[in-house]
Amino acid sequence: METQSACEIADGVRTRRLSAREAVEAALKRLDERNPALNAFVTVDAEGARAHAARIDEAIARGEDSGPLAGVPIGVKDLEPVAGLRYTSGSRAYADRIATEDSVQVARLKAAGAIVIGKTNTPEFGYKGFTENRLFGATTNPWDHTKTSGGSSGGSASAVAGGIVALCTGSDGGGSIRIPSALCGCYGIKPTAGANAPTWGTHSTVGPIAGTVRDAARYMDVAAGPHPNDLDSLDAPAGGYEAAAIGPRPRLRRIGWSADFGYAAVEPEVARLARAAAERLAAAVGAELVEADPGFDNPMAAWYSIAAPGDCVLVDSMTDEQRAVLEPGFAAFTEQARGLTGAQVAAGLETRHQLNRTMTEYFTRYDLLLSPTTSITAFAAAGPPPTNIGGREGGPAAFIPFTPPFNMTGHPGASLPAGNAANGLPVGVQVIAPRFADALVLAVSAAYEAASPWKYPAWNG
Repeated sequence: METQSACEIADGVRTRRLSAREAVEAALKRLDERNPALNAFVTVDAEGARAHAARIDEAIARGEDSGPLAGVPIGVKDLEPVAGLRYTSGSRAYADRIATEDSVQVARLKAAGAIVIGKTNTPEFGYKGFTENRLFGATTNPWDHTKTSGGSSGGSASAVAGGIVALCTGSDGGGSIRIPSALCGCYGIKPTAGANAPTWGTHSTVGPIAGTVRDAARYMDVAAGPHPNDLDSLDAPAGGYEAAAIGPRPRLRRIGWSADFGYAAVEPEVARLARAAAERLAAAVGAELVEADPGFDNPMAAWYSIAAPGDCVLVDSMTDEQRAVLEPGFAAFTEQARGLTGAQVAAGLETRHQLNRTMTEYFTRYDLLLSPTTSITAFAAAGPPPTNIGGREGGPAAFIPFTPPFNMTGHPGASLPAGNAANGLPVGVQVIAPRFADALVLAVSAAYEAASPWKYPAWNG
């Protein structure tokens, strides 16, 4: 069976045009055929998926509603627990850990009928923007198996773009949904901080990587809403996300575009393709596209000062044996953070506050902010990322200058496929909207998708 969208599968299962077992078997067959080249899935639960599918088919046969994602096979990023499955966080330190419960998000997806077929690859504890670790190796890009899928939700993006499944979970603390979505040419959305539970710290939230905008919207309808264990969780929106995605096309006035935010080095072809996509998006919603930098300096140092100390706490909770098998890159990331002073952390938090004030003012003049999602196309699968872009030296995070600011502020953001460069690799265009305007991001994304549909390399084969 060719890959279908999540909504097509669920609607087919609920109306008995398709069985959940058939959907799962087709996904497992595609996984067997495609995953050896992709390394997108690192744990597979075929037996559990078949048993869950059988329960859904039996419930539907009894006339019961099995939920808006009934029978949809999904992958879960291996930073998130699924009860009874291996839960490694991409680290040899936790190579044999088995989760004892589902995360809030996974529990909600399962309750809506989604069927977990396995766990998707991630860099160790999600600390870098490409997916490679010493436990499972590198995940590759479906467009070119010598290239990276991005990170840290690279296994999920590879699984979706590679046509194994139409929907996967992701998490985004510095761009980890948007970066792999851009490099693999699929759709990913980071919700407003707190919209989906659980959130992690001040930067990271969970969300979908999906084949279509409507798939992502239905996922968010299921996953959104508060949870008593999550201090930062928000109430679910009135009206619903899928309704926004399939409703009337929004009509906007002015959309801001920035190719470099005033500080980033960007490959010219990436900037050109992203700008062309921005023009198509603006046309789809009847808006004027205006050159308009957001007006802040590169906040990466401030991002690090807030995000990295949390990993020190993680490392301190480990045994000596576990710390001994950590990857040198992750260990260095955390050890450097130990040198931060309280004043530096406080300064980072103040930068976060000022960033939000800047964006609040920006959105009084523009309905959206658009930019490239990343500054380059995919690089070698096992890394490292290039540090010199366009003749400018920028360090290991130079390829991701556009995503971390909006983890700091909590604004919703999505990456949409902008087209493919001359090397055949995808480019993404990033959409940022005011806080709490997730429905607007989805509505605009759906308008763009209708006007400029995208294709995947392996969905119909």
